[in-house]
Amino acid sequence: MTLGNLIKKYRKEHSMSQQAFADLTGLSKAYISILERNFNPVNKKQPIPSVATIKSVATAMNTDFNDLIAILDPDTQVSINAEEHPQPSLPPDAIPYAPTQRIPILGRISAGLPLYADEQIEGYTYTDLNHGGEYFALRVHGDSMDALGIKEGYLVIVRRQDYVDNGTICVVLVGDNEATMKRFYQDGDTVTLMPQSTNPKHMPQIYNLKHTPIHIIGKVVKVEFTLD
Repeated sequence: MTLGNLIKKYRKEHSMSQQAFADLTGLSKAYISILERNFNPVNKKQPIPSVATIKSVATAMNTDFNDLIAILDPDTQVSINAEEHPQPSLPPDAIPYAPTQRIPILGRISAGLPLYADEQIEGYTYTDLNHGGEYFALRVHGDSMDALGIKEGYLVIVRRQDYVDNGTICVVLVGDNEATMKRFYQDGDTVTLMPQSTNPKHMPQIYNLKHTPIHIIGKVVKVEFTLD
């Protein structure tokens, strides 16, 4: 099985879009598409994923790297160097345009306070995301998502929205408690918030909407691997 086949199978099982999976891996949606099609339109050849790419995919799938390698076809070619992902060609004198916007860093999100209340803002950062929508950064507390590389002290970039597809990593407010970041699933009135942790103490949190209100605050779209 190719890496692209595995990705496509995983996405379908988790009702996940290519963009959502790309966000988890840190790869581009275009490259995920190339892997799934097993064809690179730039050089007209099959893509050769790097070790780093396979590690990113394994982390996104919450799978051990060696286990993922074992599933791949025996003749799968893997590059030991960083993968050079195809980029749109530009004229020689073109200057890439990458606008940034300042967004607040929230240390915690507490019920009963506006999202951008002074009590919740610990500073500001910048993001190059420019696909529309309103973004904020959230400082990660705890290790409930560390299996995906989302660790204590890291920043996650969140796009504000009140609806997400099942399997999406998002920030939600549970009742009158502080917000939590988990993988979200809903079946009727039952909501399951699934941790992705190497720590066995973290268990799925299951709520009945008739008894506990759950408010989706936003979708995690990027992880900033920094403790600053």
